[in-house]
Amino acid sequence: MVACPAAMDLPHALVEWVTMLIVTREGDRRCKMPASQRAPITLVYLRKHDTLAQIAAGFRVSGSTAHAYVHSVITHLAACAPPLTRALRQARPQYVLLDGTLAECDRVGNSQNDYSGKHRKHGVNIQAVTGAAGELIWYSPALPGRTADITAARTHNIITICERLKIPALADKACQGAGGTVASPVKKHRGRELTVKEKAVNRAHARLRSPVERAFARLKAWRIFRRARVSPNTLTPIVRAVLTLERQR
Repeated sequence: MVACPAAMDLPHALVEWVTMLIVTREGDRRCKMPASQRAPITLVYLRKHDTLAQIAAGFRVSGSTAHAYVHSVITHLAACAPPLTRALRQARPQYVLLDGTLAECDRVGNSQNDYSGKHRKHGVNIQAVTGAAGELIWYSPALPGRTADITAARTHNIITICERLKIPALADKACQGAGGTVASPVKKHRGRELTVKEKAVNRAHARLRSPVERAFARLKAWRIFRRARVSPNTLTPIVRAVLTLERQR
């Protein structure tokens, strides 16, 4: 557990790794606060989603200083996040699981685009790619909340990359017709019931896909993704920073 003004369910080794990342990236640059304190400030912000005013008070710095340090460390972490192709080549999965989720925001960049009719909330669409057991491989950059999962998968070239690397991908009904190596459940059409075989295929598909929810549980454990107090336009570097942290754990 991390010992700091706000307790977190994170290993101390992760704080040390972030500290060394800051030192490596910034060298001997002088700051009011050492890297050993800037690391926990950033992790508190991402994990607990305390306000910057609360964090500043807890670490006894000004609000502007807390803001500057948090966002500089997020930038360092985001720069370490791998692109999907590299992540897949490192993981070498037999097949992957693909799904999307909505990370809610209480602020909007473009109210029309950020509103998800499916979830009836404002937020951003984040895609997750995992291994067969739900082990995290990759989180996508954030897209407006109204973006359909199949559109998000195409925008991030997930379908194209999986096809090029010859990796099968299991997705839900939202990705029907995606093509490539993506497999989705058999869709029920109006006026025609699914056959016994098709129902069995769908049940097997659902069992194989269920572990993907573990990736979203890990994402939402970083409470900033439950109801972010930032513009949706700024969430992509935060997603990439959390991807780096989760791959490091």
